[in-house]
Amino acid sequence: MRPLLAVVLAGVLLAGSACHRPEPVMFADGTTMHRLQQAGRIRIGVKSDQPSLGFLNPATNRHEGFDVEIATIVAAELGLSRKQITFVTTTSGVRESYLVQGRVDIVVASYSMNDRRRTMVGQAGPYFRTGQQLLVRRADRNVITGPDRIGAGRVCSAAGSTSIVKWQQLYGTAPVAEPTYTKCVQRLLTRSVDGVTTDGVVLLGYVAQLPTKLAVVGPKFSEDAYGIGYPKGDRVFCEFLTRVITDAEEDGRWSQAFDQTLGRAGVHASNMPAVEPCRDH
Repeated sequence: MRPLLAVVLAGVLLAGSACHRPEPVMFADGTTMHRLQQAGRIRIGVKSDQPSLGFLNPATNRHEGFDVEIATIVAAELGLSRKQITFVTTTSGVRESYLVQGRVDIVVASYSMNDRRRTMVGQAGPYFRTGQQLLVRRADRNVITGPDRIGAGRVCSAAGSTSIVKWQQLYGTAPVAEPTYTKCVQRLLTRSVDGVTTDGVVLLGYVAQLPTKLAVVGPKFSEDAYGIGYPKGDRVFCEFLTRVITDAEEDGRWSQAFDQTLGRAGVHASNMPAVEPCRDH
């Protein structure tokens, strides 16, 4: 594994890393990495209602999913164990505000990268690519075969998501907005809407939970790239996060995280995305 250090300093070996490292993990004074390492904790915004991606398992009270695994990899590169992570439930509508207000240190929450968000926060990545699709009741899958077969006002999505904007742009109607996708799925199951729209990887997680009741229909009609959100202007931290993602893709940790989460939900593995250079300044 290539070292991820901006500056390597002489010092003592830090114990308790979530993964074995052959060298001490040390960072320059004044960097966000050094601050988090010295604090011995990191607050990470994640989703809690997206099975296989960002999910708080009620049986174990433990966060799990691909985003959670990526977050854990970042913490490990800071020399922090999973026990030193505080996971903060972060819905689509509050991701920017939580970063701006300092309520979380990073966000790993199916956070699509775009220029509008980058006016408020930094985004490093991508670490995953997907596309928007439509979720329907399984019994309706032969009738509602895609977005053009659903009535106006009968689709739901999460408030603050890019999915609402994209649907309006493409189909000219405003989806019903709920705080979370789980609330949209609940409305779908109780027939108060006929579809839920967001990234296919999110929808397939719900299908894996309720395979006899739900189905994803139609092809992807957008392309979305997930990035790690961080406070805007921290170029050195961006370069660290970028290197973490790149190394995880190259040394097999990305594939292992995928296979243990999204792969088990039936998501087909795509090529690992090329990480973009940092644009923060």
